Amino acid sequence: MADAAPPLLLFVVGPPAVGKMSVGQAIAERTGLRLFHNHIAIELALRYFDYGSPAFRRIDGAIRRLVIEEVAASDLPGLVFTFVWAFDLPEEQAFIDECARPFRERGARVLFVELEATQAERLKRIAGVSRLAEKPSRRDLEASRRDLLDDDGRYQLNSGGKFDGRPDYLRIDNTVLTPGEVAERVIEHFALPRSAGASPT
Repeated sequence: MADAAPPLLLFVVGPPAVGKMSVGQAIAERTGLRLFHNHIAIELALRYFDYGSPAFRRIDGAIRRLVIEEVAASDLPGLVFTFVWAFDLPEEQAFIDECARPFRERGARVLFVELEATQAERLKRIAGVSRLAEKPSRRDLEASRRDLLDDDGRYQLNSGGKFDGRPDYLRIDNTVLTPGEVAERVIEHFALPRSAGASPT
């Protein structure tokens, strides 16, 4: 009997409030992949230290590294990891490469889904029920709105198609798509195995 395939790593990237967590949840429900959305570590670190402080960054980074390394070494199906990628910052690419390294060392698939949506739609999504439930630090909607506009003005948060055509990369405009519809496109495009009993609904 052949050994099981190593866990895969699926990045879901895109600007704030584009729907990364919701899409990740929909993919996880259908495939059995585990979801690590980017606020899991952030919210824990924020319980103790201010956002961006050295201690915050150490805690946030340590949690992410530990989860990634443990999943990469496990017999789990894999990990969906959401991330706001500033494409104009070289250190962001270095972070992506560091996350992917333990998976690639096992010969695992490392895949990317990039989500795009209009700013107007993302400003509506900052008030989404699941977003506010999972991300307590985002419950001040006016602050979230300011942060979203600030990030959009300061960073390049979509690739502009620079990775189009790569077999490991899929870019989707999800302005008018449900998370389930996006998940189905991702599963079909990358031929991801479905978990037992999962249905495309």
